[in-house]
Amino acid sequence: TLHVCDSPLVSSLPPSSFRSSSQLSTSHAPGFAKLNRRDGAGGWSPLVSDRYQWLEVDLGERTKITAVATQGRYGSSDWLTSYLLMFSDTGHNWRQYRQEDSIGSFPGNSNADSVVHYKLQQPAIARFIRLIPLDWNPNGRIGLRLETYGCPYTSDVVSFDGGSSGLLYWLTSGLKRTSRDVVTLKFKALRNSGTLLQAEGQEGLSLGLELERGKLLLLLRQGRTSSTEPQRLVSLGSLLDDQHWHHVAVERRGSHLNLTVDKHTERVQIPADFISQKPVTSKKNFNGCLENLQYNGHNLIELAKNKKQQVTISGNVTFSCAEPVSVAVTFTGPESFLQLPGTTVSSSGGVSIGFQFRTWNKAGLLVTFELPQQGGVTWLYLNEARLRLQIHKSGVALNDGQWHSVELNSRRGRLTITVDKEERDSSQASPSFPVTIESHLFFGGCPVDDGSQKCRNPFNVFQGCMRLFTVDNQNMDLIKVQEKQLGNYSNLQIDMCGIIDRCSPSPCEHGGPCSQSWTVFHCNCSDSGYSGATCHSSVYEQSCEAYKHKGNTSGHFYIDVDGSGPIKPQLVYCNMTEENTWMVIQHNNTELTRLRPSPGVNQYSIHFDYLSEEEQLLAVIKQSEHCEQELSYHCKKSQGSPLSWWFGGPGTGRVQTYWGGAQPGSQQCACGLQGDCVDLQHYCNCDADRMEWTEDSGLLTHKDSLPVRSLVLGDIQRPGSEAVYRVGPLQCHGDRNFWNAAFFDKETSYLHFPTFHGELSADISFLFKTMAASGVFLENLGIKDFIRIELSSSTQVVFSFDVGNGPLEVRVESSFPLNDNRWHRVRAERNVKEASLRLDELPVATQEALADGHFHLQLNSQLFIGGTASRQKGFRGCIRSLQLNGVTLDLEERAKITPGVQPGCPGHCSSYGSLCQNHGRCMDRANGFHCDCSLSAYTGVFCQTEVSVSFKSGTSVSYTFKEPYELSRNSSALPSSIYSDMTLRGENVSLSFRTNQSPALLLYVSSYYREYLAVLINKHDKLEVRYKLDSSRDAEVLGSKVRSLTNGQLHTVSIRRLTDSVSVQVRKTTQILSCALPLDPHSSLHIFYLAHFLSPESDDLDADLSRLASLGFTGCLSVVHFNTISPLKEALLRPDSSPVIITGPLAQSNCGSAASANPYSAENTHHLSGEKRRRHLTFYYPVWQNISRTQYTCQM
Repeated sequence: TLHVCDSPLVSSLPPSSFRSSSQLSTSHAPGFAKLNRRDGAGGWSPLVSDRYQWLEVDLGERTKITAVATQGRYGSSDWLTSYLLMFSDTGHNWRQYRQEDSIGSFPGNSNADSVVHYKLQQPAIARFIRLIPLDWNPNGRIGLRLETYGCPYTSDVVSFDGGSSGLLYWLTSGLKRTSRDVVTLKFKALRNSGTLLQAEGQEGLSLGLELERGKLLLLLRQGRTSSTEPQRLVSLGSLLDDQHWHHVAVERRGSHLNLTVDKHTERVQIPADFISQKPVTSKKNFNGCLENLQYNGHNLIELAKNKKQQVTISGNVTFSCAEPVSVAVTFTGPESFLQLPGTTVSSSGGVSIGFQFRTWNKAGLLVTFELPQQGGVTWLYLNEARLRLQIHKSGVALNDGQWHSVELNSRRGRLTITVDKEERDSSQASPSFPVTIESHLFFGGCPVDDGSQKCRNPFNVFQGCMRLFTVDNQNMDLIKVQEKQLGNYSNLQIDMCGIIDRCSPSPCEHGGPCSQSWTVFHCNCSDSGYSGATCHSSVYEQSCEAYKHKGNTSGHFYIDVDGSGPIKPQLVYCNMTEENTWMVIQHNNTELTRLRPSPGVNQYSIHFDYLSEEEQLLAVIKQSEHCEQELSYHCKKSQGSPLSWWFGGPGTGRVQTYWGGAQPGSQQCACGLQGDCVDLQHYCNCDADRMEWTEDSGLLTHKDSLPVRSLVLGDIQRPGSEAVYRVGPLQCHGDRNFWNAAFFDKETSYLHFPTFHGELSADISFLFKTMAASGVFLENLGIKDFIRIELSSSTQVVFSFDVGNGPLEVRVESSFPLNDNRWHRVRAERNVKEASLRLDELPVATQEALADGHFHLQLNSQLFIGGTASRQKGFRGCIRSLQLNGVTLDLEERAKITPGVQPGCPGHCSSYGSLCQNHGRCMDRANGFHCDCSLSAYTGVFCQTEVSVSFKSGTSVSYTFKEPYELSRNSSALPSSIYSDMTLRGENVSLSFRTNQSPALLLYVSSYYREYLAVLINKHDKLEVRYKLDSSRDAEVLGSKVRSLTNGQLHTVSIRRLTDSVSVQVRKTTQILSCALPLDPHSSLHIFYLAHFLSPESDDLDADLSRLASLGFTGCLSVVHFNTISPLKEALLRPDSSPVIITGPLAQSNCGSAASANPYSAENTHHLSGEKRRRHLTFYYPVWQNISRTQYTCQM
């Protein structure tokens, strides 16, 4: 049966069991503070109502306490509204009880007679209870009756003196061993280092639980000597030398071991063959007490008490827990100080001050006193975690949370500071006067209202603990200070050290180092790849697809496939040159590798090591829509299956007997499926076992078989056998998460998912687009807690939640409407330190959490997406790529079975259309978009890659427009982008060039009626545009003032004509010429030439153009555009289907890049009929600026 532990503990106690800081009268004595009693004045009230009062109850022995109840003083206006609860075993060294390790205060009463009952989340074991009032009825005073509930607590205790004392247990004699071993105990440490347990196994292996600087370490040693450097398996806990009890459990299951310290557990692996035979002694012996030490249910302390034969006792061991009393004080804030009386002048004229302190802060005043004879002041203080006396410093970093002793001595004119006496670390100063202390000593700070100015503190106040104060080698009694009989103080917690290690366990995620001060912790996320107060949110995108849609081009990127999840970021190559965005993961051998027979080697095994870790690889494959890996096997007299196979898939992989291009389980190659193997009796080319080279190659696309882990090739030991293999990199495209979307068409529609678990840290990210002015994106409720993200207005997003401290809101206001039917990104994060909200690229908004408030987010309802549990204020629009703590919710699958919600969300061009550059058109798709570059002179994913050609003197490109009668006869034969209206009222022409040639013809367009347009560089290195729009008149020559166009630099020309108005732009200068150009309404385009040309109409050209035509052009032409025609692009990308004629060698080049210093150094010959190859190029574009305009008029 379940043991009930809720008996009243206080009601039967005698008055002598009660103590208090003071009492208003004998009838208000603490002995009257019993629940529902009306004796005396009906409860306890102190003489003065302030926060320095307390009521203490002695339960007589250590007791298990499970609940506390409070009540005001009977029939009065005196009651508490909040209080602190303290526990102690000795009546000293009090420990504050905290809920959730953070909340210190308890709610009190609202009147004098009703009872407020509070059940402790974790039972407390203590003999003494102390209740400290924090607030009370403002119209009354402090008044209290109380009761505590619980049950008796039994324990066996053993004490060690830190010398050679110890217990040795022979576990093999009489104690049954199992496959599961469990050791449990409690300990109370008087020193911060020492060995608790050590178990020796076979072959010199030993496991040890050791306390080191207040942390508990699990150490593995190899070798029987203590000088062997141990391996640290895990470190748990902090400040474990606080002279309070701490619970430890060690559980072994095979080779796994769970270590629990208080409420925190870590799992580690130990050698599988470790068998504990006996504990062994250690030089770092433990000073303190152990309680209820049990091994597999056996009470080992009881065995020792009864002097059983399997136990050997050595040294000074007692079966009680004697504790030295050291009264500590806690300096909690800016008004804290402790004042102690100074000394009388001794016969030696010397001074001696001693104390210990512990803190997390780097700076703060420790002690100050006046030097009345010299009219000076002495300050002893911390600065940058070093101890300083004026300008003299001593010690290592002293803000490590450990106790540090300080002694300040003055003898014979020499002032000495000693820090941590055992470490012999001291500094000395030699003032020219004797140092005496005749007034007061102030520790930690100064009184706020010190009108006499006897205490001045130019430094930070001290926050931390101090104890063991001595002045002239006399101990200072702090209990007398507490009782106002000695010295003075303010804002101190006396007889306790309230230090908290905010970095144990570390709130910093992903390996971010944790540091702290007295009040806050800080996570250093600089090298972790994560950001935020706790290094929770990844700074990287989750796929190449996401990088592409931020406007990036191909390159190496860090990818974090699970966002804020445990998988680390990985460096991959993102190939964005194609419509699909490929993520490329390399391994250690992607080249063609030849194998020849070696004596004694019958089988070759080749392993592939990937640059990504195992969990990274598997997550990439799972997240991608398609993955592939090339597997090629070239063979000569070397059979494939069944003598060869490969391993693929998770871990070391599973045996695979199919080859590239075939299906899993088929035991075939690509030729077997296609029926074209060299020997039709076999399903693979290599199985024919021929002397000629042949191959079985293809792509592996079955994701469960990827990646390829190793190859086993087994038929290359015969004379004449040879093989060549290649395993390409793993390549994946498509991000299943990035486009996962749902459309909510009603305010009452929603999707629901299981409860969101983000107790300590939560990040939520998604994209939305809407035309509605408000709506709730996401909501999850608890009993009192909740979390919600909503569009509160057309320009504001709100992230709100409650973890028990009341609702908290973080808002981001946008200067532009958010209901513009474009995608907007929301990223919200909440952790124990702060909450943050980011909208698009606007500045992040943050709200700090309460330092000592509730911090567990406890939810229990379903998670609602696009709506609320009340079905009010629902969201109308699209939500996409919704991720909670790095896990994507599959909105599309849930939407398929939910009325009022549709899977997917079209219309991405409104958001991403700007990524399509250079007149590229954005085309929507169900999952994403693509850029149509057919009307652009550029190519590439975003129409950003210029098409450039390096011309030689004999090279030309001609483009023939359709003749008018052919157009009318067959107007739908070819795309209108190639053949537009032939009768032109104007044209837009643009091109880029670089050359050292002068003069040179760049471009020539002619019509059937002998009209033409020519663009050339004249002998003065200037640009000329020649228009002849009337065959009966001479050409008009439009000249540019821009010089030095043949300097080998990239220049851009743009010509725009509308009827008789022409503008010419050369790089940075624009000239507008308004000319009454003669127009022939019957003119129609015939042919378009680039660079050198020989034309049937050349007889009609003037002598200058004819001479230029014969010279040809040497240099670079790039992004040539004539209205909707891009002749270079047609020539290079569609030479067979477009009406182009190429004369001479044509080489594609990157010479059109503004960053190309030597345009002829990197040319790729374009094979018109050859295999199309993938290329990756990076381009830069010139910026046109400072455009000046000049008006011209042509006189005809």
